[in-house]
Amino acid sequence: MNINEEIARLRDLLPASWRMTTSIKSKPEQTELISSSQIFPWQKGTRIDINFRLWRQLPEAQRDLLLLYEISWRQQTKWLQIGTYQGVAAMSLVGGIVEAAQGDVTGIAIAILLGTIGINQILRKNKSSQIQTQADGEAIEVAQKRGYGEAEAARALLDAIPAAAKLTGRNTPDFTELIRCQNLRAIAGLSKTTIPETSINDF
Repeated sequence: MNINEEIARLRDLLPASWRMTTSIKSKPEQTELISSSQIFPWQKGTRIDINFRLWRQLPEAQRDLLLLYEISWRQQTKWLQIGTYQGVAAMSLVGGIVEAAQGDVTGIAIAILLGTIGINQILRKNKSSQIQTQADGEAIEVAQKRGYGEAEAARALLDAIPAAAKLTGRNTPDFTELIRCQNLRAIAGLSKTTIPETSINDF
């Protein structure tokens, strides 16, 4: 596999909006097959790092869906939407500025603490099963625009999850990945059971 050619092919797979805000780099020293950076409010996009020594061992369809999932998952972070934790983080920022202007050290410390709690909760939610199954769905939708059938894309991602786990030294997928697999089986027509959204909100 020519790394530069594969990166170019993967970039062509992306929607224009993702292509403009996503960088794909080779990172042979990492143990993960594919990893990405969190998108923070001051950033326009994310960086995808791939270990191409492991990457080349997967079929093309699985590689495509893993990339689309990874980017979609990062895009799910909602910093600016109206919500409890976004409100806590925003109020803490404003409060911190006010307290700093007044020289109130205690007030500044409290603002920093509340801001940290709000940000951590947003990041924690982004790792939930609900967010990750939503990312699976969006990845499949993008894949369909690139010529994949819905069931075909779901099956490729379903097969890629345990394959990626094995390549990175894990014998079985983790709990969240198992939930994703159950949902993907339903989309692929291999099972009639889907995971109700209300049952995965808290994971």
